[in-house]
Amino acid sequence: MGGKGAMMVAMLCLWALSATTEAVVMEEEPGLMMNFYKDTCPQAEDIIREQVKLLYKRHKNTAFSWLRNIFHDCAVESCDASLLLDSTRRELGEKEHDRSFGLRNFRYIEEIKEALERECPGVVSCSDILVLSAREGIEAVGGPHIPLKTGRRDGRKSRTDMLESYLPDHNESISVVLEKFKSIGIDTPGLVALFGSHSVGRTHCVKLVHRLYPEVDPSLNPDHVPHMLHKCPDSIPDPKAVQYVRNDRGTPMVLDNNYYRNILDNKGLLLVDHQLAHDKRTRPIVKKMAKDQAYFFKEFTRAIQILSENNPLTGSKGEIRKQCNLANKIH
Repeated sequence: MGGKGAMMVAMLCLWALSATTEAVVMEEEPGLMMNFYKDTCPQAEDIIREQVKLLYKRHKNTAFSWLRNIFHDCAVESCDASLLLDSTRRELGEKEHDRSFGLRNFRYIEEIKEALERECPGVVSCSDILVLSAREGIEAVGGPHIPLKTGRRDGRKSRTDMLESYLPDHNESISVVLEKFKSIGIDTPGLVALFGSHSVGRTHCVKLVHRLYPEVDPSLNPDHVPHMLHKCPDSIPDPKAVQYVRNDRGTPMVLDNNYYRNILDNKGLLLVDHQLAHDKRTRPIVKKMAKDQAYFFKEFTRAIQILSENNPLTGSKGEIRKQCNLANKIH
């Protein structure tokens, strides 16, 4: 065999070896899939479902916490449970940042993790717990069942320095909000549907007093203002005080399309709620969702699926934390 022939054979061998190695890696690292734990921890999703139900019976507001968690974690670069990490001497945790104001009930994530560790030690990630508890929380408050893939692994560091780049503030323009959601693959109907989460839970007075003091925002429905003033009597409320307004006075514990009817009636608590109802890009979708709950649920399901699959760590990336609030110690 001549020199050229030998070189060709060597190159083909290298190519075949590289293709085989790549195939093995792909086989080992399948990424997200439905029922990822069917062989390693078949009871995983049932355990999370039961734990969420038990916690919801004891503390109704846990469902709202699970719903906020998926947004605050998955919208910030990666769905990797970085939100759950405690602050360290070197790094402020995402939980402590202003954009995370009002987030709570993290200790109950640990209860779910402990139940899973008793069944299958070191198998189920905190990021999958975070995502699946959100799904069960959505169902607990009357929302749709959302099929979600699993197989995420946990990150090792907080992304506190990135929060403002990814999480919209309640005072930002609808254009900024649309752009931030678009960057993670969520289109305008998906954005409007995710805002339907404001149909449950409550808004702290800190976030809305600028619409009441020193003068009442004239765009607010005048029939709604006395209730808001009664709930938020101070122009500078104490952030630690339990001063808040229910997002939806009609069905405060139900995820439904009443939110859209409220904001069309100028009863949205946040400035961004008001903009959503009146901006020409979002108003037609708001009106459609106000009339058609099935359409709202369809778009909400799609948006949650996209959010839950945002740039996850899979395969050999990341780790399976032993405790959700702490990265594993590296020996």
